[in-house]
Amino acid sequence: MEEQFVRMALIFGEKALEDLGRCRVAVFGVGGVGGYVVEALARCGVGALDLIDHDTVSLSNINRQILATHSTVGKPKVEAARDRVLDINPSCRVRTYQTFFLPETRPLFDFSQYDYVVDAIDTVTGKKEILLCAREAGVPVISAMGAGNKVDASAFRVADIYQTSGCPLARIMRKLCRENGIQKLKVVYSQEIPIRPLEIPGCEPDPQRRSLPGSCAFAVAAAGMLLAGEVIKDLTHFDRGER
Repeated sequence: MEEQFVRMALIFGEKALEDLGRCRVAVFGVGGVGGYVVEALARCGVGALDLIDHDTVSLSNINRQILATHSTVGKPKVEAARDRVLDINPSCRVRTYQTFFLPETRPLFDFSQYDYVVDAIDTVTGKKEILLCAREAGVPVISAMGAGNKVDASAFRVADIYQTSGCPLARIMRKLCRENGIQKLKVVYSQEIPIRPLEIPGCEPDPQRRSLPGSCAFAVAAAGMLLAGEVIKDLTHFDRGER
């Protein structure tokens, strides 16, 4: 047992830590929410990570993204994530893909090799494709709903998509799941009603967005840590009552 994972073993047991070391988890989107997911999975001893994100670190990411620092500005987010993971756990096997996940890039990925998939992207088209690929491969998936325009970290919940309320993205995803015959989907969502962002000169949205969402570190961190916690508990079959 490596010393850095001893505190994990005290909760989950040595066998569970060995199992985690053999698991490969794919994290789609390593920005605000996904960056915290990667952080927690690396610190919990997941043995292999596939990191997928097309973006580079920018100054506007620093307020909320754990991978974003002045030293990583301009660097591909997947590279910043890989470097951080290997600094935490040098034995972790990391693969990076600097790309969008869309129907056109789907052939790059073999979902059958994953033990778990984390959807932390914000495009509906990509989220749908992840769900369909995971279903086809029989791989468990957990999906992040909206974390932008939220300030109440305590309002995030783990639920099935059909039990969500108050989240605009979850509403869209419920409809999408019904249309595609997806009967259940574990998600992390917020019960908080989204705040309307202020209009600030120079903060215009890109052409694909109707408005630029506000975001803060404590909200996206809460969502990311909840996602990671569910992955770890599911992979280790953690049951508080059987300890």
